[in-house]
Formats: sequence, C-alpha cells, structure tokens
Amino acid sequence: MKRILQLVFTRWLARTPLGMVLLGIGWLFMRRRRTRKQQQPAGSPPLREPGRRSGNPSAWRGPAAGNRR
Repeated sequence: MKRILQLVFTRWLARTPLGMVLLGIGWLFMRRRRTRKQQQPAGSPPLREPGRRSGNPSAWRGPAAGNRR
C-alpha cells in the first residue's frame, strides 16, 4: 500500500516544475543517506538485513530446519 501511495504522490508532484525540483531534492537526499549507510567505520559490525542468514554453520535455525544446511 505504501508503494502505491508513493507512486501516486510522485506522479502528482512530477506534473509541475516545482514538484520536479522537490523530487530532485528528495532523490539527492535519499542517495546521500544510502551512501552514508553503506560507508560504516572499520570497527563497527555490519548491519544485518532481513532475510539474510548467519554465516555461522552451527547457528540455530529453528525447529523446522532439522539437519538442513
């Protein structure tokens, strides 16, 4: 639902020159935010993303995993 609302709002803003300027500023802001998020200090552990498994083969994966690896 959020993506649909974003699409509708973006298309509505893109109809005017002022809206295009606002979209460009928002795009630049989000781009800088993403690059800052990816550039972490060397001492900090990497952030985990949803859906990614641990690299530890002996990590507990729940009751349904059984002996699967």
